Amino acid sequence: MSYRNNDCRIYVGNLPVDIRTKELEEIFEKFGKIVFADLKNRRSPAFAFIEFEDPRDAEDAVQARDGYEYSGYRLRVEFPRGNGPSRGPPRSRGRGPPSRRSQYRVVVSGLPPTGSWQDLKDHMREAGDVCYADVSRDGTGVVEFTCHEDMMYAVRKLDDTRFRSHEGDVTYISVKEANVSRSASRSRSYSPRRTRGSPTYSPANRHRSRSRSRSRS
Repeated sequence: MSYRNNDCRIYVGNLPVDIRTKELEEIFEKFGKIVFADLKNRRSPAFAFIEFEDPRDAEDAVQARDGYEYSGYRLRVEFPRGNGPSRGPPRSRGRGPPSRRSQYRVVVSGLPPTGSWQDLKDHMREAGDVCYADVSRDGTGVVEFTCHEDMMYAVRKLDDTRFRSHEGDVTYISVKEANVSRSASRSRSYSPRRTRGSPTYSPANRHRSRSRSRSRS
């Protein structure tokens, strides 16, 4: 079988031998559109190759599903040897949001309890290239873009938009630029104001005042 784009292709190992193609696709379909799934389950453990339409979805699937437990099996998900993105150091194994960070950050609030970092990343991709996304239990999240223009587009166009989690919960979210006044607040807090009319303490002045009082007496 020929593969049109190796950056979109991932390897899935340590699968149960009785798994079906439809069940395999259900594990990975939340990350993006699957072009095909080639399942090899003639012997145990089974394995498969999955190709996504977008290489970013393949990266997300590797990051989120490597080590994922399914029917008592801990899946091994990775790019086939020699394939996948070559930029930067290799990712660490395990689940969690991508580790690439940037300064172009927005804060999202109003997320449903079932909203995941992957759901948030998928939603915010409408604005541009998302390099990092994470969510908290209190319904807030952080999204970082690779460029300033994408961040500003997200603030303008994705604020007060309809958000749907992978479990079907729907809310309307707020999207605001983060840390816009950090430098200003630092400059204001660096030198605190003194109360008007309060004298400035100086050991030299205190010594002079004592000397003057003695000479007058």
